[in-house]
Amino acid sequence: MTDQITLTPPHAGHGQFEVAINDSVHAFPDPIVTGEQILQAVRLFPTDEYLVFQKLEDGQLEEIRLDESVDLRRAGRERFITFKSDRSFRFTLDGRRFEWGLPFITGLQLKRLAGVDPATYGVWLAQRVGDDRLIGNNEEIDLQADGVERFFTGIDTTTEGSEGLILPPEDREYLETHGIAFEEKAAGAVKAVVLKGLNLPSGRFDIGAADILVLLPASYPDSAPDMFYLMPWVRLVKGNRYPQAADQPYAFGGQTWQRWSRHNPAWRPGIDGIWTMLRRIERALEIAA
Repeated sequence: MTDQITLTPPHAGHGQFEVAINDSVHAFPDPIVTGEQILQAVRLFPTDEYLVFQKLEDGQLEEIRLDESVDLRRAGRERFITFKSDRSFRFTLDGRRFEWGLPFITGLQLKRLAGVDPATYGVWLAQRVGDDRLIGNNEEIDLQADGVERFFTGIDTTTEGSEGLILPPEDREYLETHGIAFEEKAAGAVKAVVLKGLNLPSGRFDIGAADILVLLPASYPDSAPDMFYLMPWVRLVKGNRYPQAADQPYAFGGQTWQRWSRHNPAWRPGIDGIWTMLRRIERALEIAA
């Protein structure tokens, strides 16, 4: 179990600097302390089996080596966290697996690991029951529970034509782990995912790759997506014509897409997802006539 340390600049007395470790208070006579002294103050021995991290104002953690010094006279409140160095915790973030030395992680740290802009992106904890949980930058998530926590990132707000959190975490993880580029979009009440630059069956169409738009019903993934849409429009090489039931326009996101009227009456809630729709699209393109 971790110990959280709060260092408060106000003196406990003349020449004394208070250190609060959980509910106990320790006083350092010197304003300059080392990581090892912090561990010694809370009786964590041997000290070389523990790590000390300083929590910065922006939520990031900075490791303090045993021989590294910290100045307690700085303005503001200093916080430190210690933990046993032989433990690690696993979680997934945007479909990638991570090993983490701390028993908890902050929202900002997750965004840094994901490589996204903390100002415009949010990070969510996927939950089996109820809505996924939005994590604040400075909020700490306990990683010690049974199972592997799953996090995902996305644009924090959804506006017309912009990215947002639309796909379920399982769909997003599938696309990312299979190297499929995608954008989640919304135009008014219509939500969709655009699969970017998918390769088309070789020699069948007049172009080799296209973006594919999939509109998602409000109850997705319990309900099936219906048709799909291509951009740019494609023609069959044989006969230089549009495929059957693929000659009507559909306006979305400021573009006019080629509608492929294909339907699916056999959707299994709780089983099917974006992977099912991908197979349907691939098959429709393969047999297009």
